[in-house]
This record gives sequence, structure tokens and C-alpha cells, in this order.
Amino acid sequence: MTAETAGGPVGQVRPITYYGEDVLHRPCAEVTRDTPDLDQLIADMFASMYAAEGVGLAANQIGVGLRIFVIDCPEQDDEGRPTGHSVVGTVINPVLHLPDGHRELVERTEGCLSVPGATAVLARVSEARVTGFDANWEPIEISGTGLVARCLQHECDHLEGTVYVDRLPKRARKQALADADFSRGA
Repeated sequence: MTAETAGGPVGQVRPITYYGEDVLHRPCAEVTRDTPDLDQLIADMFASMYAAEGVGLAANQIGVGLRIFVIDCPEQDDEGRPTGHSVVGTVINPVLHLPDGHRELVERTEGCLSVPGATAVLARVSEARVTGFDANWEPIEISGTGLVARCLQHECDHLEGTVYVDRLPKRARKQALADADFSRGA
């Protein structure tokens, strides 16, 4: 399966890495300008994210331990309704910025391609901002609220070796892992 990227290489769908695989549970390495085949990796990440029907994908979710994620996340208003717009981009070596002072937490159902089929309610900060570099090594900043904020936090967690279920209370984590269908794609 392939996917075209605008003016770039054709992306190949790679298998999603599942919870328990080592690459998901350790911090990822910084990307450098001389990282080989970076354009191909980005194309493969988008192709893999779209094939899995995700809204974000970190490199370690396809087995590559590098600090990069892609996103195509629909924006929502304060009531959780779609706005009709999406935040689409690539962030290399992202740094997550959360608000100073009071941080409003929002509890919403969350899932992950690396824990297929399982969801759980998780509190996340209501707004977030990520800085880093885009695919052309230009500085990039993505900020958002609602689902976009959740997605930014979720993907940055991946790059630190944390999967969303790791943030759940023990009983909820065990339930989410029991609910997961790790046979998908096998």
C-alpha cells in the first residue's frame, strides 16, 4: 500500500508497533539534518497513519526511535464539535509547552494505534503548544485546544517512551490492555 505526498517520495505503509515492544518504552533520539532517508520516513509515517485511520503518529509507532511525529488532527470547538478544519504537519525534535500557572484539565476518551481497539478516559491539559522543525528544517509551532492539544501531548509522550495507558490508574491500564486487539495487522 502506498500514499502520495505532495512533491515528495511515495510513502509505504509500515506495520504499527504495539504496546510492549521496546522502542515504545524508551525516549527517542534527536533527529539530525543528516539523518538518512528522512523524507522517506516522513512519507511512510503519513501513509501508515492514514492507513491505520489515526490522527497522529510518532516515529516509534512504526519502530523508528527518532524524535519526530506527524499529525492530521481535526480541530474541535469548546463543545467538542468538529470545526471542519484540521491541523496537518510534521514536527521534528518537538518540545511540548503547556500553560504556566493554572492548567485546566479535560477528561476525554483517548485511544492509540499502538493499543488497538482500546480506549480509556484520561485527563489532559486543555491547551498545548509544540515547537520544533518542519520537514524542511524550518522552525514550526503548532498550538491548539481540545483534540489538537490532546494529540500534541499524546505524540510528545510517545517520543519520551510513554504510551497513554501508562498514565492511567493501574486498574484502568490493565483493562485497556485487556481490551486491546493486538492481533490486528498480524
